[in-house]
Amino acid sequence: MLHTGIQWEWLPQELGFGSGMTCWRRLRDWHEAGVWDSLHQVLLTELHRAGKLDWSRAVIDGSHRRALRGGPKLGRARSTVPGPAPSTT
Repeated sequence: MLHTGIQWEWLPQELGFGSGMTCWRRLRDWHEAGVWDSLHQVLLTELHRAGKLDWSRAVIDGSHRRALRGGPKLGRARSTVPGPAPSTT
């Protein structure tokens, strides 16, 4: 559903998950109850205990962890542009 982008109403009944609206409500309720965050934490803990995590390849961004108060202020960002753009007038 989330991968293909089809509408919830078009979810095939023969999959046995109930109606599309039922699936949508369950997904919403589980999200609000923190089920996905809890499951993610349990999986990370289990993988860490088993030595199956490679933290050298870990990435964190704003979609995973909020920067408090906008994060540290490091000064003005350095430009990656070699010089000013030429005038077109």
